[in-house]
Amino acid sequence: MAAPLGSGDDSIFEQLRKKQDATVVEGKARATQAEEHAWYEKAQRRLGELVESNSTLPCTISSIHVLGASNTRPVFLKRIFNPLLSANKNHPYTLSGAISEVSHEINKLHKFDIYYQPIPLSIARPDPTNPSTTPTDIDIYLSLREKSRLILKTGTDVGNAEGSAYVNALGRNIFGGAETLNLNAALGTRTRSAYQASFETPILSNPDLRWEFGGLASSTQKPWASHEEVLKGGWTKIKWTTGGGERHELMYNGVWRQITGLAGDASATVRGDAGDSVKSSISHCWAKDRRDSPLLPTRGYFNKTTLELAGWGPLQGDVAFGKAEVEAQGAVPVPIPGITGKSGVSFTTGLRAGLLYPLPLGLNSESNPSHINDRFQLGGPTDVRGFRLSGLGPHDGKDAVGGDVYAAGSANLLLPIPRVDIDKPFRFQAFVNGGRLLALKQRGTEGKDSQKVRQTILSTLAELGNGLPSMSAGFGLVYAAPMARVEINFSLPLVLRRGEEGRKGLSFGIGINML
Repeated sequence: MAAPLGSGDDSIFEQLRKKQDATVVEGKARATQAEEHAWYEKAQRRLGELVESNSTLPCTISSIHVLGASNTRPVFLKRIFNPLLSANKNHPYTLSGAISEVSHEINKLHKFDIYYQPIPLSIARPDPTNPSTTPTDIDIYLSLREKSRLILKTGTDVGNAEGSAYVNALGRNIFGGAETLNLNAALGTRTRSAYQASFETPILSNPDLRWEFGGLASSTQKPWASHEEVLKGGWTKIKWTTGGGERHELMYNGVWRQITGLAGDASATVRGDAGDSVKSSISHCWAKDRRDSPLLPTRGYFNKTTLELAGWGPLQGDVAFGKAEVEAQGAVPVPIPGITGKSGVSFTTGLRAGLLYPLPLGLNSESNPSHINDRFQLGGPTDVRGFRLSGLGPHDGKDAVGGDVYAAGSANLLLPIPRVDIDKPFRFQAFVNGGRLLALKQRGTEGKDSQKVRQTILSTLAELGNGLPSMSAGFGLVYAAPMARVEINFSLPLVLRRGEEGRKGLSFGIGINML
C-alpha cells in the first residue's frame, strides 16, 4: 500500500511549481548539444574508419532511408535519392564512391535550408534472410532534423537618413517541397509604407534551380526630387546557379508607378514627369562572387551585370528603354613586414557603371526621353561617400533629376583597430571615391530616330571622361554586422561641379552592397 502524503511532501509540489533557473535550463541545453555533437563526431569517425579500410570494396546501394522528415513530401526526397540506388545505375559502386555520391546529395539538402546541419549518415547491412538481397548490398540511413516552419521577426532599421520599423514572416517548407513564403511589411520616415509577398519553390527538387513570383505595394518619399513615388506591381523570375557558383536571374516585372505629392517648389522637370506610368520589362542578372566575405572582403573579386529591356515590341507599357549596369570589386590582403600570418590590412577597389538607352515604345519608330523614376541616381553614404543622397549629376533647381549615363569608383584601405582581434568584423578605413552622372544631351527633344539616339549616346559617353570626376576622400569606422555593413565616416569633397551637393563632415551609412 502506498504511504499517505505528509505535510513535508508538499514541498515537492512547491518545487515542481517553481520556474527553473534560466542558467540551469541553458546549461542543460548546452550539455544536450555537446552530447549530440560528440555522438555525431563518433559516428563520423566510425564511418571514416569503415570507408578507409574498405574503400575499394564493391557495393550496391539497396535502399536509402530518410528519417525525421515528417513534414517533407516523400516524392520530393525520392527525386533526390532514387537516382543513387544501384537498381537505377548502370555501373557498380565502390564503398568510397557510394559515400561520395550520397554526401553530394546531402549537400543539396543543406542548400534548401529546411534541415539542421550536420546531417548524420550511417550504413547497415540489409536483412540476410531477405531473398532479394545480395552480399554486396548496403542500406543508407540519414537522420534529419527539420527547422521551424514559421519564423516571425520584428525590428527597426536606422540608416541612410531613414528610420523604419518592420515585420517579417517567413514560412519554410510549407507544402513539403522546400517552398518558401516570405511576407514583409515596413513603415518608415521616408518609406511611408512597403508591403511585399513572395513565393519561391525549387524546380524538380533542385536547390540550384528555383522559380519565384511575388507582388509589392509601396509609397516612398524622395525629398531630393520633391515628390513621392507610389508603386504597385508584381514579378516572376527563374533563378539558377551554375557549377562554378555563378548566379543567374531571368525576370519579368510589371509595375504601375505614380509620381505624386509634389512639393510646392518642385522643379519643372519633376512636374513634367508627374502622374502615372506603367513599366513592363524583362531583365537578366548575372553575378560571380569569389570574395571571402561579401561585407568585409580581404581577398577575392565580385562581378555583376544587369540588363533590362522595357516597353519594346510586345512588352508594351508606357516607357521604353534598354538599361545596362556593370559592377566589379576586388580585394587583396596587404602584408606587413615583421608580421607573420594575417596582418588584417587589406585594399579594396570598386567600380560601377550604367547606361540607359531610349527605345521606341511598342511598335513605334521614335523614342522618347527617359523618366525620372527610370534614371540613375548617384551619391550618398552607400556609393559615392562625401555627397548628399543623390547629390551628384543633373539638377533642376534643388531637385536631383537623375541621369542616363554614370560611372563611379572607390579605393579603400582597411586597417585593424588597435587592441581589437583582427578576426573581429571591425576595421578602420581610409578612402577616396568619385563618379560622374550625366543626362543624354537634347533629351528633351522627342521623335529621335535610332541614328540621332546613337550619336547622342556617343557624345555623352565622351563627355563622361572629360575632366576629373566629382571626388571626395575621408576616413571612418566599419562594422560588418551579420546582415549589413555599417559605416561612420568623416568625408571631405575634393571636386564638386555646379549644382551638385557635397557633404563635409560625419555621415552614417548602412547597406549590403557598398561601393
